[in-house]
Amino acid sequence: MTGHTQQRGIIRTLIDNSFLLIAGTLLALLWANGAFNLGGIPESLRLSPESYVEFIEFDLISGWSGDHGGTDHSAEAAPQQDGGEVNHSEDSGGHHGLSLHFLVNDIFMALFFAIAAKEVWESMLPGGALSNPRKAATPLLATFGGIAGPVLVYLGGCVLTGQSDVFGDGWAVPCATDIAFSYLVAKVIFGAGHPAIAFLLLLAIADDAAGLIILALAYPQAPIEPIWFGLTVFAMVFAKILSKARVQSHWIYLIGPGVLSWFSFYEANIHAALGLVPIIPFLPHAHTDLGIFAKQELHRDDTLNEFEHFWKLPVEFFLGFFGLANAGVVFSSLGTGTWLVLAGLLLGKPLGITLMTLLAEKGLKLEKPAGMDYRHVVTLGMVAGIGFTVALFVSVAAFKVAGPVQDSVKMGALLSFAAAPLAIIIGKALRIQPATLADAAGSEIKDKSVS
Repeated sequence: MTGHTQQRGIIRTLIDNSFLLIAGTLLALLWANGAFNLGGIPESLRLSPESYVEFIEFDLISGWSGDHGGTDHSAEAAPQQDGGEVNHSEDSGGHHGLSLHFLVNDIFMALFFAIAAKEVWESMLPGGALSNPRKAATPLLATFGGIAGPVLVYLGGCVLTGQSDVFGDGWAVPCATDIAFSYLVAKVIFGAGHPAIAFLLLLAIADDAAGLIILALAYPQAPIEPIWFGLTVFAMVFAKILSKARVQSHWIYLIGPGVLSWFSFYEANIHAALGLVPIIPFLPHAHTDLGIFAKQELHRDDTLNEFEHFWKLPVEFFLGFFGLANAGVVFSSLGTGTWLVLAGLLLGKPLGITLMTLLAEKGLKLEKPAGMDYRHVVTLGMVAGIGFTVALFVSVAAFKVAGPVQDSVKMGALLSFAAAPLAIIIGKALRIQPATLADAAGSEIKDKSVS
């Protein structure tokens, strides 16, 4: 029985650490590159690269009704400036059929971004990472550097290569920091108790907040229809009324205000994946924050935490489908977009974070957390270069027509995992030793005595 419990514990640990997202990504890469179409595989089990495109773009409604006369994607193939052909395309008008791609990116991912918005909102409550301006100032400036640095490097690369007209729209792809993966890597390098972990999490949360704004404003699905924002406001007021009436079930908020808010974003041509974000602050919640990844949060049963506790596991499965539906990139897609994204993440991120931290300390006389020096800042900057999940999402939002341009940029998002081994190497070279919880407690006492 103990062995069975341990096995379940291992499986749950893998799921909680984004194993399903990695599995979906690898499956998509293998499928798109013909690994399931080799001679040693029985004919009945073979999957061609073309079937991957058919799978993710299959119209679920026509398939359910038995009408298979949907879009002929092969007829849409057309040359692009980056060479090659488009395998499939999306109408840039924003609205389309219910394909697996749409179901995952616009509906399932709405719950992912809702949980991200929950972390951002809670971080602004008393005790949260963004609640104390004095402590948050330096990491927030570092966040600005972690966005501005990648943008400048990416756009500079576009100018140098003469590809601004082709890749210019992807400037926001290298802005992202994947909280889950960067947190895992940072724990390996710094140890669970090091103040650099809190610095990174605050930076990543602020980066998430900026990412939500960038997605909404910079990448509408089509020309924005402002009239639909009236429905968004109504959904927020509706959620506030439910909260005042002490309605506790998160389902009521999702089915009522949540659906209205999502629909308003969809009709306004703001990316529908952000549709649940406006109602998150109105769910009944605790008045303090215990911190992202804090185990004590698991014991809170307010409506906002109930929402996260219920959806956290399903969202991990949704992320697996997200990887499957978006990461099917042919390895030959390596190209200009790949190197632009990687340059933004692996050069622009650490450079921007380090320089803005230096400006905050030396120019504005702000403070770094006790126990951190610039060895930690540089290494942390590289850890933040893991863009992956959100970078992959922004790749699709920035380049709506699938093909070589989109695929080369996606490849950059996928290869941003290179930041992990690079950060470990940098940490070893700078002789960073993982801290213990006792070390962290000592730093906290020192920090309080100074203040």
